Amino acid sequence: MASETGKQEKSCPRCNIPYDEGAVAAALMSCPACGYHYRMEPAERIACIADPESFVEFSANLRSLNPIDLSGYEEKLSEAEAKARMKDAVVTGTCTIEGKPLILGLMSFQFMGGSMGSVVGEKVSRALLRGAEERLPVLIYTTSGGARMQEGIFSLMQMAKTSSAAAELDKAGAPFFIILCDPTTGGVTASFAMLADVIMAEPGALIGFAGPRVIEGTIRQSLPEGFQRAEFQLEKGFVDIIVPRGDQRRIISTLIDFHRSNHG
Repeated sequence: MASETGKQEKSCPRCNIPYDEGAVAAALMSCPACGYHYRMEPAERIACIADPESFVEFSANLRSLNPIDLSGYEEKLSEAEAKARMKDAVVTGTCTIEGKPLILGLMSFQFMGGSMGSVVGEKVSRALLRGAEERLPVLIYTTSGGARMQEGIFSLMQMAKTSSAAAELDKAGAPFFIILCDPTTGGVTASFAMLADVIMAEPGALIGFAGPRVIEGTIRQSLPEGFQRAEFQLEKGFVDIIVPRGDQRRIISTLIDFHRSNHG
């Protein structure tokens, strides 16, 4: 729909109210009218959650190879890197939140659907193991379509690898926090994303293993309204709490304080 000025108007996909991009940005990329959460990229999330200029990236130079020599995979990686302006589908680093040190991981759906290949698995594992070594809390924002099948068995191995690293963090007594973003599915859901001490979700996020269309096609039945959305998963016990973006920084800071008070 075009406005009188000739510009293409955009409207919220949930409430259909036309929105001003500046107002959406000011509301942390959510609809000012109904609270619908638009997808965010890592740099935007860092600006929202971390203390100013406190984020320092690590494992920044890792790049995916082509372990099974799949034709065209290198080209897809180059396209994804240009589109997302990232070297792979996750960024990891250290930061502070209200002065409290934290290890932070942030996935990007723009990079090949946030798929977990060898580099994503390695960077997530390094973040978790660094948390274990330094006894620091780890927070990971997940958004993914699952394992990166262009890497074959190497992508599936990342499920065990990241799960093992999460177990080491638990042994060290450092807390692990997850915020499930839209969408979080497949091998990420089936591994480290469900192993956190506190599993949070953004409102309306799609969370599951297989997508609704795949499930409907398999069981040949209609699914309930809102199936696999964050609110449905909260009701079924797969999510501990739903946290809108405006509350995430405060909630994470409170969780860190709570862990400190209970573990010295």
